[in-house]
Amino acid sequence: MTIHENTSLIHINTFQVPAKARYFSTFSDAAELENLPVNNVPLLIVGGGSNILFTKDFDGLVLKNEIRGIEELHEDPEYVYVRAGAGENWHSFVLYCLEKGWGGLENLSLIPGNVGAAPIQNIGAYGVELEDLFWDLEAFDLTQKKIRTFTKTDCEFNYRDSIFKNRYKGQLVILNVTFRLRKKPVFHTSYGIIQQELDNMGIRELGIKAISQAVINIRSRKLPDPAKIGNAGSFFKNPSVRKDFYDSLQIKNPGIVGYPNLNGSVKLAAGWLIEQCGPESSVSWKGYRIGDAGCHPNQALVLVNYGSATGAQVYELSEKIKKSVKDRFNVDLEREVNII
Repeated sequence: MTIHENTSLIHINTFQVPAKARYFSTFSDAAELENLPVNNVPLLIVGGGSNILFTKDFDGLVLKNEIRGIEELHEDPEYVYVRAGAGENWHSFVLYCLEKGWGGLENLSLIPGNVGAAPIQNIGAYGVELEDLFWDLEAFDLTQKKIRTFTKTDCEFNYRDSIFKNRYKGQLVILNVTFRLRKKPVFHTSYGIIQQELDNMGIRELGIKAISQAVINIRSRKLPDPAKIGNAGSFFKNPSVRKDFYDSLQIKNPGIVGYPNLNGSVKLAAGWLIEQCGPESSVSWKGYRIGDAGCHPNQALVLVNYGSATGAQVYELSEKIKKSVKDRFNVDLEREVNII
C-alpha cells in the first residue's frame, strides 16, 4: 500500500468541495488492511464519496475502497444469491443484475455511490429498502484484524441507518455484500409516481427493466447529476412523528405530505417541509442560492454546490434550513449526509 501525503479529495466526493487528506491511499483486498502503514491517526474509509460533506481538511488517513467483482454464489428454486465487491459502482451493479433477469434492485436504480456504502446507509427508494434484498456481508475488523460476517439481523437496519453508522463506526471496513434476488420478480410500482411514469412510457408488458427505466427517468428529472452539479442526493432524512402530532400539523397545514409507518407513527416528506419555509428574502428554500451553495430548484431535499462552494458554506445553509423547519413546524430534520 502506497501512502500519499496532502492529497486533494475534491474528485472523490460528489459535492466536489475542496478538502485535503493528510494521508491517502487505496486498497483492493482485505490483506492490505492487516498492517496499515500509518498508525495512531484518524481513519476514514470512502467509496464513491456520494454521502460525505467535507467541511475541512481531514487530518488522518483516507482509504478508498476499490474492491471489485460480482459473483453468483448459488441459487434455489426462488432466489439467486449474488456477491458484489464493496468498490463496485452501485448503479452498474443494479444494471448487471437486471441484464441477468434477477429482480429486486430495479427500484434502487441510479442511486449514487458504491455497493459498500449501501448497507451502511440502508439505502432505499420508491418503496424498496436495501434490507429487503440483503443476505449478508463480510467486513474487516480493524481492531481484531480479522474478517467478520454480518447477517441481516446483525446489521440492525433501520430507516437510513445500521449498526455500521453507530456502534461500529470507524471499526469495520465492508469488503463485499451478498444479495438475495428473485428469479421471478415481484413488481413494486405503487410508490410515488412510478406507475404514472410507466403509463407515460407506454409500457404494455411490465418488467424489471421497464421499472428501472421509469425510476431513472424520474430521478433524472428531479435530481441533479453529481458529475455536473456537486451534490450528495437527499441531504436530509424524512422525519417520523407521532400520529397525534401529525394530526395537529395537518389541521394547520392541510397540504402536508405524510406516510403511515408500521409502528403507528407517520413519516413526513422532508422536501415538502423545506419548500414551505425559506429565508427572509425568499418564500421557499427550494431554488434558493447564496454564492455557490444552494437548494436545488427541482428537489428541496438536495443541497448543491454550483461550482466553488466550500463544505462549510453548504453546512451553514443546511443549519439555516433545519432551524426554519423547526421554527415553523417544530420538527427536527436529521442530516442523511455524513459531515466530516
